Amino acid sequence: MKHDLPKANLKPFSAVIFDMDGTILDTELVFKSIVYDVAAELGYEMTDSVHLSMVGSSHETTNKLLMEAYGSSFPYSLFDEKCRVSMHEQMLDAVPVKTGAREMLAELKARDIPTAIATSSRSHHAMSHLGSAGLLDMFRTIVTRDDVVHPKPHPEPYLTAARRLGVDPAACLALEDSHSGVRAAHAAGMQTIMVPDLVRPTDEIAALCVAVMESLSHVHRVALPGIEAIATRL
Repeated sequence: MKHDLPKANLKPFSAVIFDMDGTILDTELVFKSIVYDVAAELGYEMTDSVHLSMVGSSHETTNKLLMEAYGSSFPYSLFDEKCRVSMHEQMLDAVPVKTGAREMLAELKARDIPTAIATSSRSHHAMSHLGSAGLLDMFRTIVTRDDVVHPKPHPEPYLTAARRLGVDPAACLALEDSHSGVRAAHAAGMQTIMVPDLVRPTDEIAALCVAVMESLSHVHRVALPGIEAIATRL
């Protein structure tokens, strides 16, 4: 498995595109608890393997995964609604942010390096949670499931974000925590760093990354020094 790479292996970049849940927002553990509770309430036993397969997946992919796991009678619409309501209730007071996220975003903004979100979450979820976390104004554009035809692992979310920023995808750095997200960013032609949350990289996924790092604080220390020149040319 690939581990952290020295910063010399990271090519200059002109923009940074972040995944949201599990990368910027520390929400995956909260959602895991909700998924288990809602499944039990509906009479189904959630398992680690099924849950982990859902991490980073779109609404449609999750539907398919649960139908395959529990059969065509699985009440996905009800499951999805209950999960969304419970998540909203738990995020009313505060939305947890991943360690190092605020500091990294603040420095990127200070250097006028454009940033974006590319998420499989729907627009209401993304805007609500980023707003509650006080991070909405840190991104020049936010691409959600509602903005694309093809969700991750298709590259469309990342390509859409790059287009909105006016930056060549090859000049973008992508930060992801899920396998589907890494596949999407790599397919878009972006340098990709995986910052694992609940899911660890396989050898195949690590091979698609320029680095696998343990936190955004680590990414901040390794990726941002020495890019002053490229920032001035944006």
